[in-house]
Amino acid sequence: MSLQDKVAIVTGSSSGIGAAIAIKFAEEGAKVTIVGRNKEKLNNVAKKLGDHLMLAADVTKEEDAKRIINETVKRFGKLDILVNNAGAATIAKFDDEKLMTVFDQVMNINVRSAVYLTHLARPYLIKTKGNVVNISGISGMKPQVINGFLSVSVSKAALDHFTRAVALELSPHGIRVNAVCPGPVYSDIFENLGVAKEEENGFYESMRQSTALKRVSDPVEIADLVIFLASDKAKSITGTVSVSDNGFLLQ
Repeated sequence: MSLQDKVAIVTGSSSGIGAAIAIKFAEEGAKVTIVGRNKEKLNNVAKKLGDHLMLAADVTKEEDAKRIINETVKRFGKLDILVNNAGAATIAKFDDEKLMTVFDQVMNINVRSAVYLTHLARPYLIKTKGNVVNISGISGMKPQVINGFLSVSVSKAALDHFTRAVALELSPHGIRVNAVCPGPVYSDIFENLGVAKEEENGFYESMRQSTALKRVSDPVEIADLVIFLASDKAKSITGTVSVSDNGFLLQ
């Protein structure tokens, strides 16, 4: 599944799944643009890459989105793969006064940014017969029992359907578009949500018990699936939503 000399953009690649994807792409010979808002974390990922471009950017800002695409093409001369991984998991209960503020923020980063970046990448992907991989989540298929996760669930369902719709839209140009829906994965999600470190083990244990295989995935497992979908091994696959959830949806 060599991606030698392919050029890939991975948003939200300063940690977790995004970082694992960027590192895997580099290991397969790709040139990678890593994108995130935390420069320190981006620097830590950059140390593990070969030929790369590091961009501190906010994908919800249109000027930053344009810069991500333009700087990548300027640096590497083309674009083969776009991985829309940047996302938010902000919680707000349905009766919370801040519900709509959170909803708008989550939809903006989880859906709108992916739509806009894909739109901007389109002309370059047409030239390379490239592809897009959207990182979604199983909450789009099965609402989470976590109270307040509604905005995230709706955004992931929207991202899944965007994947199918835009795959059909771009198929005449030879561009493939797929999504990956991870289940429970070790990441910094709880840190980002402000959960105390000592509480994380309890959350992960609960997540582990909620899966049929009684395990939580490592980010590299999701990266392996993304690498396959982005490679020529998957040249007949488009418009799919691939689940990697340790059997969470079976429970």
